[in-house]
Amino acid sequence: MAFDVNVANGIGLTSSPQTQSRMGKSDLTQADFLRLMTEQLKNQDPLKPLSNAEFVSQMAQMSTAQGVGDLETAIDNMATSFNGDQALRGASLIGRTALVETNRLPLSADAEGVLSASGVAATPGAGPVTIEITTANGALVRRLQVTSSGAGDVPFAWDGRNEQGQAMAPGTYRMRATFGEGRDSKAVGTGTMAPIDSVTLDPQGMLLNLRGLGTAPLSAIRRLG
Repeated sequence: MAFDVNVANGIGLTSSPQTQSRMGKSDLTQADFLRLMTEQLKNQDPLKPLSNAEFVSQMAQMSTAQGVGDLETAIDNMATSFNGDQALRGASLIGRTALVETNRLPLSADAEGVLSASGVAATPGAGPVTIEITTANGALVRRLQVTSSGAGDVPFAWDGRNEQGQAMAPGTYRMRATFGEGRDSKAVGTGTMAPIDSVTLDPQGMLLNLRGLGTAPLSAIRRLG
């Protein structure tokens, strides 16, 4: 921690070899500060001695600097403890499934080769919901119709076939949902469930690595299964 030391009345310091050996450092310790204070008092002008106010000010400066150093140590300890807690919480999430807000919809096949994908649309009330499944380039693959009985998440399932009944290749598709009909329709949010394969502890927060979706921040998770 760096300290500022005032030399009284323009008198130069005649520092000891121990103090001089430390002067090349960018930071001074509390012991260095006390040595400089001692040298300053020894070499002050007898006719213009260091005033009480100046002395108290410099002592307060040392105390403040020491307090800041202690605070930095405490914060570092808290950060270390927090990172350890995050690691434990992240490990407990691996293997579980998470409902994440996203417009991506992974299509996969089970052990028998049956394709399936599922998601939810967040609706504001009761009414018709249209889900459009597209390629990454925006080309329409399939249009689904479901009905919401009230506000909340409305689940839907896709059998992996396009509008012509042909099976699509496994992969990640896009989805968009609208609530209502005609001019009263409006876009609503979508999400899907995905297994949590691993967890990344990023400096900006915990990231979940979701199968078929990639990474997502913990804040994007709406439900754990």
